[in-house]
Amino acid sequence: MAASLVAAVVTVLALTSGTAQAQTIEYVALGDSYASGVGTRSYIDDGSGCSRSNAAYPALLAAELGADFTFAACSGAKTGDLIANQLGALSASTDLVTVTIGGNDTGWAGIVQQCAYPAPWTCDAEIDAAEQFIQNQLPGRLHAAYDAIESAAPNAEVIVLGYPRLFNGETCNVITRISPAEQARLNSAADLLATVVGQTAASHGFTNIDVRDAFTGHAVCDDAEWLNGLSWPIAESFHPNTAGQSNGYYNLLSSIV
Repeated sequence: MAASLVAAVVTVLALTSGTAQAQTIEYVALGDSYASGVGTRSYIDDGSGCSRSNAAYPALLAAELGADFTFAACSGAKTGDLIANQLGALSASTDLVTVTIGGNDTGWAGIVQQCAYPAPWTCDAEIDAAEQFIQNQLPGRLHAAYDAIESAAPNAEVIVLGYPRLFNGETCNVITRISPAEQARLNSAADLLATVVGQTAASHGFTNIDVRDAFTGHAVCDDAEWLNGLSWPIAESFHPNTAGQSNGYYNLLSSIV
């Protein structure tokens, strides 16, 4: 009998005898607004104030996997918030953790807001400060967060998802005051952030998903935007919309899980 057929027979016998049981994946999603789903405009009424969405990549993946799912990601979270508030569902039985964190530590939202102010205001000093922070301080904060995840969920596969570039160099009605030069500098800072997040994740043996290429052609002002420009309510601005969460983040994540 061929080896493949033997294996198939053994599998069938095991399943019919009840000795093999399908195991539900224990999945915990951590992170900030990019993980919670801000930008999708539809949120779960869970009383948390975290703006968690069923259109966010963690919820989409959990539905695909039929996972035992804990959605701990929260809008506005920094690395310290993750350590203090998001690790309660992690344990030795956790199978999968996803995390997007670090952008708020840099003060990214405030920097983009500064860039959107009209002349004579500029944002060069704020971008300079953010780049210095990303290079010199963010790695330590990420290490602390990743160490905490490893300690709380020692057997989990941990997948780190980063951040896209926001801009394509054009001006349109949603970002009329952010010049092409400022957009280029913000994208350069986003590249630095992606590099630091990726390198730090790799040093922990985590899988890193760099989303920048996936969002190319889908930035603010592109014909098929996966990212909101300046929006109302203002918190929706410069976050992935439903297409960005599904076609960008979720497609990349589901291809490796």
